[in-house]
Amino acid sequence: MDELKARILSEGKVLPGNIIKVGSFLNHKIDTDLMSRMADEFGKHFDLSKVSLILTIEASGIALASICSLKWGIPMVFAKKAKSDNIENGILHSEIYSYTYKKTVNVMVEAEHIKPTDNVLVMDDFLANGEAVRGLTDVVKGAGASLAGVAIAVEKGFQGGGDRLRAAGIDVYSLAIIDDASDGTIKFREN
Repeated sequence: MDELKARILSEGKVLPGNIIKVGSFLNHKIDTDLMSRMADEFGKHFDLSKVSLILTIEASGIALASICSLKWGIPMVFAKKAKSDNIENGILHSEIYSYTYKKTVNVMVEAEHIKPTDNVLVMDDFLANGEAVRGLTDVVKGAGASLAGVAIAVEKGFQGGGDRLRAAGIDVYSLAIIDDASDGTIKFREN
């Protein structure tokens, strides 16, 4: 998506550890108009008539998934990274390593929110090593549901997570794939 790539180039920063900072429009301050157009792009790739649920992970994926949910009229649910008192029995969970937080977390969703009849579109703002997506697909499998695909705003292609998921037969569609940021300059994968 050219508009997203242009925003990454004009407003994004490469931080130490190959962290791509896009907090001015994607995952801290939210440009809802841009996200609405991102939803349109995802809608061109995925057959939304067959998607019954959007699943994301807290916290940064929630904004994009919410806008897609509203725009498409498809319910969404987010996986929590910590058990709270309002999560009851029947928990679907998976242990993942968070690249952002540099620690292992247990992602969880109450089982009542994902039915075996659901066809789930997993969505997140970033894909790096693929751990969050792997954990979310584990939750989908644990529910006995089907995976419609994976929708990602920005993929850090140089970390290989998206390519490993694609090699496993998962339909991963990323709006922008960064193949290199090693010298502080962002270089995108060609389509």
